[in-house]
Amino acid sequence: MFSSRIAEDIEDCREIWNSVIIPERFSDLWEVRECFHRYYNHQPRFIFIENTYGGKTLIPLSLVDEHNCYAYFPGETWQGQTWLEQNKIYISNGFSMDDLISSLDRPCHLRYISEFENFHSINTSIDEVGYLFVPSRYEYDMQNYFQEFSRKSYKQINREIEGIKAKGVSFRYDDLSDFDIMISMNIKRFGTYSYFYDPRFRESFKSLAFFLRERGLLKIVTVLVKGEPAAVDMACLFKNVLTILAGGTDSRFPGIAKLINMHHIEKACMDRVQEVDFLCGDFTWKKLFHLMPRPLYQYSNRPNAVMDTGAITFSYSRPVSGAVHA
Repeated sequence: MFSSRIAEDIEDCREIWNSVIIPERFSDLWEVRECFHRYYNHQPRFIFIENTYGGKTLIPLSLVDEHNCYAYFPGETWQGQTWLEQNKIYISNGFSMDDLISSLDRPCHLRYISEFENFHSINTSIDEVGYLFVPSRYEYDMQNYFQEFSRKSYKQINREIEGIKAKGVSFRYDDLSDFDIMISMNIKRFGTYSYFYDPRFRESFKSLAFFLRERGLLKIVTVLVKGEPAAVDMACLFKNVLTILAGGTDSRFPGIAKLINMHHIEKACMDRVQEVDFLCGDFTWKKLFHLMPRPLYQYSNRPNAVMDTGAITFSYSRPVSGAVHA
């Protein structure tokens, strides 16, 4: 025997989420999702089934009216794409994803899904590739890591970084006032292609920063060149996984992105972090830095996965947000 329902009340959805999803990544935390729901305010619609043996099925959706489809909760879309990664779906044995969403009044397009139990029972495809640095692969030793590079590649990267350091580099940590500097840098660099160009995303992210600080999870790294901010990254350290969430760089300092990214890697080795998640986005530096690829998946029952926004489509490349530097 089982009971099934579609939950639409946000408090009901919160209780369901917390009863099913075990927080393994920062994005599993309800409060993180709520930071975005607060400003996007899409109607939640959680498909929830529970059987008498304790088996649970959960598909947490949000109705994104402007795109006429359902996205993964909270549906924080910008230019046709969502931002939060490692989205989880729970499908109990005996249930079909296609059947479960067949009664919905709109199609679904769910992105950045991580593998899950019964994952291969639904029709997913590779969405994008995330990139990780795993310090233990190199015994937490940067010299072992540098062995991955060709001599030419290493010399080129090192020359750029040392050239900036020669101008006088220092680091500032966990200064929340640098958050606004990061946002300003990001919008100045990427303009309308920045997620922060949307005030909903900007306010959501500010709310996220305050929540992470309250929980002791927030990490902000600011690179100063001659005392002037040249790059700012915001990250979250949750269960010894460092996720680089967003960043901004000043274009007057070429190569500063390589410096701050290498700093994250070096510090992760020093602090013996389990892994550094640089998120999705096929920027060339990620392959140049020999980061480990990890695919994320999508599920869609929308023909061609095209949004009702004219030329805007669900592409396979995240819009530039500066979450990881280009």
